[in-house]
Amino acid sequence: MPQVEINCSSGRSGDRRVLLGFAPASVLHSISFPDVLDERTGQGYQRRFNSGHSLDFRRYIREAGSTTIPLTFNLRATDSGAWTLVENDGGATRLTVDPAAGPVMAQVDCQHRLGHLADLDIELPFMCFIGLTVEDEMAVFSVINRKAKGLSRSLLDFHDARLCEDLANDRPELFIALCLSNDPASPWCGQLDVGGNKVSGMTRKASLRTLQKAVRRFLNRSGILKQRTVEEAARVVLDFWIAVSIAMRDDWSKPRGSLLAKGVGVYALMDIAADMWRENGCAMTRDLMIAHLSDLAAEVDWSSDGPFKGLGGEGGVTAAVALLRGIRVQQTMRAVA
Repeated sequence: MPQVEINCSSGRSGDRRVLLGFAPASVLHSISFPDVLDERTGQGYQRRFNSGHSLDFRRYIREAGSTTIPLTFNLRATDSGAWTLVENDGGATRLTVDPAAGPVMAQVDCQHRLGHLADLDIELPFMCFIGLTVEDEMAVFSVINRKAKGLSRSLLDFHDARLCEDLANDRPELFIALCLSNDPASPWCGQLDVGGNKVSGMTRKASLRTLQKAVRRFLNRSGILKQRTVEEAARVVLDFWIAVSIAMRDDWSKPRGSLLAKGVGVYALMDIAADMWRENGCAMTRDLMIAHLSDLAAEVDWSSDGPFKGLGGEGGVTAAVALLRGIRVQQTMRAVA
């Protein structure tokens, strides 16, 4: 296959050196790749590909009067000589790519615009960073897309976790949510939607973002971090969800027909976990949680047609918590009567 040569201009975007140029969509497609997050391995960082979104752009860019902002790439560093740059006077630069080496440019911000353009020679503008690390790419991607409509907030949280130097202290709720997602003993392990390519065969229950916000409710309402480390708090939360999966196993095992592992259930149960911590403190063992939650499970209908039907938002969570607390109060009164 002949080498691909693209004439560009070299300059700077803020504090980063970049190439600016134009090339046919088919050429840019052939020498670039999206680095989509693989939730099984943790490699990659981009959202999963949306074919419909990409086809919408394909239809649009072929219309009269269409245009687009520059596609954003990064020339990944390589030892194989897969690409070379030759600079001339005045910033003129020639990029040469060896197609036999495979795609060399990461699609930092253009995978949906470029995804279905492999057969089109429509000329498109591009900006290409040179030799950014994957972590730098991830940071640029997050800055560009943090306000993007439809981009998973869980994916951005996942980026923050990988880029944060002291996650436990800076984002304890995210640290604990990731512990729940990654610990093989956790009933949430492999069950959270992070925003990348899904793990085959898993039945999703909630998103990383949902669980993180629920853990924050627990931390704020329990005050546990005034007495315990983040790691110890993570162990308490892990024990609680193990207890939930045991005491409420029928609802936990059927997430499609139950609201227990959906937003309203996750938030409400984390409030109940905070209540239990305030009541029992260090005495709140996993066995005690299982006992209390088993009593609660006997009187709670988590089905989509039950008392939690239609509850959403902060008001819905407040109503769900009030219902669960009311049941617990009645059970306590019956026990002492």
